[in-house]
Amino acid sequence: MRGKPGAPKRRPERLLADGAYYVNRVLDGLELRRVEAQIARRRREHGSGLGRQRWVVERTISWLHQHRRLRLRYERRPDIHEAFLSIACSLICHRALQGAF
Repeated sequence: MRGKPGAPKRRPERLLADGAYYVNRVLDGLELRRVEAQIARRRREHGSGLGRQRWVVERTISWLHQHRRLRLRYERRPDIHEAFLSIACSLICHRALQGAF
């Protein structure tokens, strides 16, 4: 079989970004690659709806950074780091479910 090993690369359909990426160089590159850009414009009112979609990622990273071993990576081996990441995710889910019942 010919080609590079691994999964084939896929082009994303759209890109969500904040106002810092609203420059001609970025917009032209996205247009060249046929990627739909949803970029907040600079010096405009916040009403694009991007904040609702991006908040989930930022909030999750914030929750993970509450765990010191994940904020600063002490582990050299990736499997140990992944184990601590799994433990942290389990603790976050446990706390969320405690409040739900």
